[in-house]
Amino acid sequence: MPENTVNQASKSDNQPIAYKERLNSWAIARQLPNTQREIVARFRSRSDADGYMRHLPQEIPNASYMVVFDCQREASVI
Repeated sequence: MPENTVNQASKSDNQPIAYKERLNSWAIARQLPNTQREIVARFRSRSDADGYMRHLPQEIPNASYMVVFDCQREASVI
């Protein structure tokens, strides 16, 4: 079963990214004011992220989300 992980505090810039963390490159980002984004969940496949996106409007109807591919997780900007 795919793993849904919540974004945790970022590691220091000089540490390598673990293999397990690289597996979850698809993410759902919440769009914030001033063109900023916040990662709310990570997934191993795009289809899993799309499925969770269909569920989000039921939980928080007024927020805006998008599916993104986050290939550089150590960077704070997507």
